[in-house]
Amino acid sequence: MKTKTRATAAAAGFALLLALSACSTAESDGGTGSTSNTADISEGVQPDPAAVALLPASVKDKGELEVAMDLHYPPTTFLADDSTTPIGLNPDVARLVAAKLGLELKFVNTSFDTIIPGIEGGRFDFTATSMSPTPERLEVLDMIDYFNGGVSVAVAAGNPEGLSNDDLCGKNIAVTKGSNAQLKHLPNVSEWTCVSQGKPAINGITLPNVQEALTQLASKRVDGVFYDTPALVWAEKQQPNAITVLTPQVDTRTEHFVTVALKKGSPLTPALQAAVQSVLDSPEYQKSLANWGLTVGAVSDAKLN
Repeated sequence: MKTKTRATAAAAGFALLLALSACSTAESDGGTGSTSNTADISEGVQPDPAAVALLPASVKDKGELEVAMDLHYPPTTFLADDSTTPIGLNPDVARLVAAKLGLELKFVNTSFDTIIPGIEGGRFDFTATSMSPTPERLEVLDMIDYFNGGVSVAVAAGNPEGLSNDDLCGKNIAVTKGSNAQLKHLPNVSEWTCVSQGKPAINGITLPNVQEALTQLASKRVDGVFYDTPALVWAEKQQPNAITVLTPQVDTRTEHFVTVALKKGSPLTPALQAAVQSVLDSPEYQKSLANWGLTVGAVSDAKLN
C-alpha cells in the first residue's frame, strides 16, 4: 500500500513538473494560451513618436534592443512547442516595447541569476522576466512596472484540509529560495494572520524551485505552496486533479509588481518608460493579458521605482 501511495505521489509530482515546463498545450486561465502559438503580437504596431524621441542616438543607430529572459516560467516567460520561439506575457511586452520604439528585438535566453550582472556589465539592454523590485535590486537597476503578478497558495486538489489564506497557522508551507514569497510575503502573512493573533507561526519550508515545492505537495510532505499566482494558476489549469489554488486575496500589502528592468541611471530609461506606458495604454496589452489568463494583474501606470 505504501509503495502504491509513493508511486501515485511521484506520478503527480512528475505531472506537475511537466505542467510547469509547458509540456502541455492546455489553455491557461480564461485565455487561449496555447504553447503552440508563435504569433507575434507586435505585428503591425506602429512606433510611438514621443517614446522614439527619447531614444539615445547610440540606440537609434544600433536599431536593436537585447532583452534577457529566463524562458522557463509559464505562462509569463517560456518557449513554444518549437523550443525556439519565446512566448508568454513577458515576451509579448518586450516585443511591444521594441515596436513602440521602432527597434528590432533580440531575445537572450539566460538563467535568472545571470540577468542582473549581465545588465550591469552591458551585455543586455533590459529584461522583462517577472523580476519585481527589491531594495537590493533598486540599488543597481531602474525598474518600470507593467504587471501585478500577486502571490497565492496552492494546496492539495480539492483542499481536503480546508485551508484558507487567513488560516495557515502552524502549517508547513513551501516557498522557493530567494523569492519574494520567502523573503517578504510569507513572513508578513504569518505575522498578520497568526502571530499577532496569538496563533502558531506559519512554518516556511524553503525549497530550491517551484517544481520541487509542488512535488513535495503531491507527496504530502508540505501542506501548501506559496508562489507567484500566474504560475500556480497555470499548473492548476493543466493538472486540475493535482492542486487547488486558493482564491487570491486583494491586499495591497502583498502586491507583487513585475517590471521591465535596465541599468540604474541608463540613458535608455526615459525612452523605455515612455514605451512601456504606451504599451499599457494599448489594446495589444489587454489582448496579451487575456490570452494568458492574466487580466486580473493589469496595471495602468508605468511607474519608475
